[in-house]
Amino acid sequence: MESKISASRSFDPVRQFSLFAENKVGCLHDFVSVLANNGVHIMAITAIDSTDASIVRFVVDDPKFTRDLLRKHSFSFTESDVIGVEMRAESDLQLVLASMMEAEVNIHYLYPFLIRPKERFALVLNVEDPELATQALTLRSFKVLGQGEISR
Repeated sequence: MESKISASRSFDPVRQFSLFAENKVGCLHDFVSVLANNGVHIMAITAIDSTDASIVRFVVDDPKFTRDLLRKHSFSFTESDVIGVEMRAESDLQLVLASMMEAEVNIHYLYPFLIRPKERFALVLNVEDPELATQALTLRSFKVLGQGEISR
């Protein structure tokens, strides 16, 4: 058991940014334009809005450069590690969810990748216990992605 834990700690986790944006016309466009104009590829994205603000969660191919860009352009954001899981077909979604249920891991949210090398389906998962979730997915023969595998 100890070797699985130490091995997962050396794993290169997928980095997610959560951008806090005003709920106004053009705000998302401006943010995406900054990334696109600087060669950053958005690999996965989702947005949740409320009355006054939105949270845009996204994964990119170059987290370090993105962090610098967001700071330079005064965007308000946080960062966190998430799980990227590759699927062979859309029908694997049920198996991913079953593996989380069997391991008793709560999923806070999930969203799909827009782009994946090798044109495979993939999901971003934010879960209660990433280490246990990674082990459960691996036991079911799912490929858990590292940041290096989604970078271009």
